[in-house]
Amino acid sequence: MAAVADDDPPALTDLQTYQAQGRAWVATDDEADDDVAVAYLLLDVVDGAAHVEQVSVHPSHARRGWGRRLIETAADWARELGLAALTLMTFADVPWNAPYYARLGFTVIPEAELGPGLRAVRRHEHELRLDAWPRVSMRRPVVRQEIASA
Repeated sequence: MAAVADDDPPALTDLQTYQAQGRAWVATDDEADDDVAVAYLLLDVVDGAAHVEQVSVHPSHARRGWGRRLIETAADWARELGLAALTLMTFADVPWNAPYYARLGFTVIPEAELGPGLRAVRRHEHELRLDAWPRVSMRRPVVRQEIASA
């Protein structure tokens, strides 16, 4: 999977679009003095769900909860917008992909249940040759917080 690891990050103009639309989050290590980004997440809205387009954590900060916190931030954003779920596409067999997301509450969406937006994302991934390795679509409901009446 060296081709995936060597893939260029999103273009600056794309990142600026996500930022301007309030669909980009960057995490910095508060313990570091240089305020360097250690993780980021980009969201789209696909088929009525908040779709995690990209979540990346710098290898030097892996296994410290950065990705989980960003996913929870995305869930909060989706909840505020009244979206019912988070979705994403990921590698099925890579330990820090599908198995990791399953631990965060995501489940695999059967191909027959993909909406038109997720099907379009899958076609785009095919064009990028990301499906050279097994990929899955995953979904996690966004739990709505009930307001207790007094």
